[in-house]
Amino acid sequence: MSRTDKLAERAADAGERAYDWLDVRFGLDSGREFLGKAFPAEDSFLLGEIALFCFLMLVLTGMFLGMFFEPSTSDVEYEGSVDKFQGEEVPEAFASVLQITYDVPFGMFIRRMHHWAAHLFVASIGLHMLRVFFTGAYRNPREPNWIVGTGLAGLAMGAAYTGYALPFDEFAATATGIGYSLATSIPFVGEIVGKAFFGGEFPSSATIPRLYFLHVLVIPAAIAVLLAVHMGILVRQKHTEAPREDDVRGPLPTTGDESATDGGSATVDEDDDSVVVGLPAFPNQAAVSAVVFFLTLAALAALAGFLPVHNIAEYGPNNPAGTPELIMPDWFLMWVYGFLKLLPAWMSFTVPFVGVHVSTEFVGGVLLPTLVFAAVAVWPFVDYREDPVHFTANPLDRPWQTAVGVAAIQMIMVASIAGMNNLLARALGVGTEVVNQVLTVALLVVPVASGLLTYRVLQGDDERSETDDAAEVADDD
Repeated sequence: MSRTDKLAERAADAGERAYDWLDVRFGLDSGREFLGKAFPAEDSFLLGEIALFCFLMLVLTGMFLGMFFEPSTSDVEYEGSVDKFQGEEVPEAFASVLQITYDVPFGMFIRRMHHWAAHLFVASIGLHMLRVFFTGAYRNPREPNWIVGTGLAGLAMGAAYTGYALPFDEFAATATGIGYSLATSIPFVGEIVGKAFFGGEFPSSATIPRLYFLHVLVIPAAIAVLLAVHMGILVRQKHTEAPREDDVRGPLPTTGDESATDGGSATVDEDDDSVVVGLPAFPNQAAVSAVVFFLTLAALAALAGFLPVHNIAEYGPNNPAGTPELIMPDWFLMWVYGFLKLLPAWMSFTVPFVGVHVSTEFVGGVLLPTLVFAAVAVWPFVDYREDPVHFTANPLDRPWQTAVGVAAIQMIMVASIAGMNNLLARALGVGTEVVNQVLTVALLVVPVASGLLTYRVLQGDDERSETDDAAEVADDD
């Protein structure tokens, strides 16, 4: 035996001993079952992975930005590269974001990547939930994971909002002030919520440190926990799978796992939902996930390289005496802003005998969005199935569920357009009150009409399909 062979043999023995040592302490052999777990080869299932990778990029870019950001509203003399602020007293948070953008190497690029990763994170979660909704993948036994996903969507929006406020420029401070007004409008606990999340009367010296703490620690930790729970439930319950067109001939496991990935060859019945037909977690699905990760990274890099983000130098530092001409939130919160703009002032009222004031800010900015999220969370218990369902459904075969989904999307779209009512009024050359009247009617009519139309069309398709099936049976007889 040559010297090289002896060294290779010793290395193999050392590796085996190291594996045995770790296996005794951590049970590594139990992980082999997971490595053979099947993942359905459905492209739309990768939306969840895109959200996961966006969160990873948010953490990494956020760590970089956190090294230079100063969460303080104290005034400092600016000495950076932006000439218009040279020698001026500006909030320290504002000055640090200018430094990141114009003076730190790759600072502008990393800041843009962080921005677009946040948008893609929210978008991928939303699209992932739409896929689950329209295919019925939330049904028994996956109701808990739907609720976890709803929580993730809310936390993603909260993370984006708290990060949006941190530069403390004129635009962000005004938007943050709207959030403070909504928080303090909550009956009974509004003042407590305002102090807890905004540090008291806005703007105060505690506002940015409080929001920074929420943005970099509390909300990301909550997201990480829910992601872990979401993935743990997914692994435990197994994936849903699209209906099969025929029986599947392929390898089956020898360990009793429900994934059809390795082991002896057998036939999986077309209707057998105890077995998932798909790619094994390793190496096949791992390779697909690697491709998705690098494509996500490439997309974020392209967006960061070519598309600008919020230009704080244009708006300038926070000025309590001024308000920017155009104020609106990001697209994923525009529907909330639309509710605020459409609700009439007469909806403010004081509860008799109790003396509690209920404002339009509370109804439009807190109550209605809360009801929307609550309706989303409880939906699996509305469309409930007593028996477990492991195959996804065709949205065209679910008339009333698809109609509800279409109506909900229409409501969010109309409300989002209402959030931009000033731009729409300017484009049409009319007053915002005229636009608001039309949009209020649209908000009430369009979702109902589109839902009823969807239901009628799909119900008609079902009736025609049943007639055709009956005719085929008659011909066979």
